[in-house]
Amino acid sequence: MATDCGWQKLANNANNMEEKVCNCLMVLGPTAVGKTALAVKLADFFGGEIISADSRQVYRGLDIGSGKDLCEYELHDPERLIPYHLIDVTDLDTEYSVFDYQQSVYKVFPEIKSRNKAVVFCGGTGMYLDSIVRGYRLTTVPCNVELRNSLAGKTDSELAEYLADLKGGKLHNTTDTVERHRVLRAIEIEVYSRENPVEMSDDSAVPEINPFIIGTTFDRKTLRERIGTRLSARFQEDMIGEVSALHDKGVSWERLERLGLEYRFIAEYLQGKIAGQEELRQSLYIAIGQFAKRQETWFRRMEKQGTVIHWLPVENRFENAKQLIQTGIESGQIKL
Repeated sequence: MATDCGWQKLANNANNMEEKVCNCLMVLGPTAVGKTALAVKLADFFGGEIISADSRQVYRGLDIGSGKDLCEYELHDPERLIPYHLIDVTDLDTEYSVFDYQQSVYKVFPEIKSRNKAVVFCGGTGMYLDSIVRGYRLTTVPCNVELRNSLAGKTDSELAEYLADLKGGKLHNTTDTVERHRVLRAIEIEVYSRENPVEMSDDSAVPEINPFIIGTTFDRKTLRERIGTRLSARFQEDMIGEVSALHDKGVSWERLERLGLEYRFIAEYLQGKIAGQEELRQSLYIAIGQFAKRQETWFRRMEKQGTVIHWLPVENRFENAKQLIQTGIESGQIKL
């Protein structure tokens, strides 16, 4: 299993795939749109289990800030729990990569299928979802200390420019340039891929995963309102206390900042880098809104690359999703 050494994206075969029968469901969308609630209802109706696709909910201890609302998997009348996977699977002293996620899915997916259960992916981490949809071919990339040392004196903009040069002057994933450690890692991967060309790995251990994808979102104004409401609720749940407790248990400020959004801003606040709670709330609200916009951009890019996403209107989205899926099952396009 990969550690913080990460992964190298070698290739994918999505664009050349012929149309296949969908054998699972996927619910995606930006933050704060109620993806989990919809996925839970679909899993309950179609007799399934959920595989989470959230890059922070994989970590134990990240509960309030990551929105790990496990109570959403509990249904009533009658009382029952929808099984979920890839939540709380690792500790913060490791770096859980896309490679790790993909390998975990390749193990969990056939286990669920062996129980004759439907699989419902649910989440908003675009690269996690895309790695499954388009079948990224990944391999581990070792940390290059010498390279990192040589880049230590460069500014963030210089690093971004260097990465763009390595990629032929064009960055397809600008998420890599948002934080310094991501830029360094992207450079490391790009350099490794040039110096160590490898052959494709054997596909015999890779299960066939062809999701029928449901997209859900709100108009920009409503989404912003929902982000604000949820953020207020998390502060009331003592999100600041959660981050403080993590640091008290030995999690470094640097590690917390690398987790992004809530953990980054609250870590900065607790270090005195943000003046007060009002500034913290406003800065975080703006950052989460920008994050939601980047998520939507990622999903649009998936569509441009050939991924079919069935975007549903907000009104009666469970009923609409259920009808759409049932129609696919009856036509033979979906087999759960």
